[in-house]
Amino acid sequence: MRYKALVEYDGTDFAGFQYQPDARTVQGELETALATLAGGERVVVDGAGRTDAGVHATGQVIAFTYRGRLSGPGLQRAVNAQLPRDVAIRDVRRVPAGFHPRYAARYREYRYTVWNGPRSPLRERHALGVRAPLNIAAMASAGSVFEGRHDFSAFGSGDRSPVRTVHAVRVRTAGRLVTIDVQANAFLRGQVRRMVAGLLEVGLGKMDEEGLRAALAAREPALNGAMAPAKGLCLRRVVLGRRPPTDDGEDEE
Repeated sequence: MRYKALVEYDGTDFAGFQYQPDARTVQGELETALATLAGGERVVVDGAGRTDAGVHATGQVIAFTYRGRLSGPGLQRAVNAQLPRDVAIRDVRRVPAGFHPRYAARYREYRYTVWNGPRSPLRERHALGVRAPLNIAAMASAGSVFEGRHDFSAFGSGDRSPVRTVHAVRVRTAGRLVTIDVQANAFLRGQVRRMVAGLLEVGLGKMDEEGLRAALAAREPALNGAMAPAKGLCLRRVVLGRRPPTDDGEDEE
């Protein structure tokens, strides 16, 4: 039987989502847990996005084929009982045999979190600490530079085509907490964190909106390839559905 599930994980101590033989990964932990339930047989886990080392998720989507007697809530409880404290699955459901979350994903949404205040060890475990005041209005306006279908060579790498379609970039505040939500059909490797690095330059007054637009058009690594730290990034949700005809590739953020 083929199943899909949502996965939440704290990426701090992981080398990324995708399996690596000599490193701790989210896929590796999930497959180990499922293999225990399958009597030692490997159960391959497919993910909707290949998050990098240190990146978190609250809405990663996975799929796997499991031939045991458990299903639904019982399977969910059994898998969670085998998983470490920094990974959990929920909403386990049956899906058609050929279902693959990466190819079924219509778009993904990532959130980058910034703590724009005094040093805070707890907040800054999952957020980037920025001490200087940020111009949030300027950042929100500059986010529109990235919206639409563009060649993102200046802000990402890792695929045969650098073209991606960004549906929305939203910058919001709640007190000292700043969130940057980016929604796109797919992302290049490091794309969101490089976009955030550019928006932070705008927020700190080191670059204006037109400078950001010029950096995108230049198709050379913007800001010398600088990117915001992984700890502030979280894959919030993956929306499934029919992919548009202009789909640009896979997700590697």
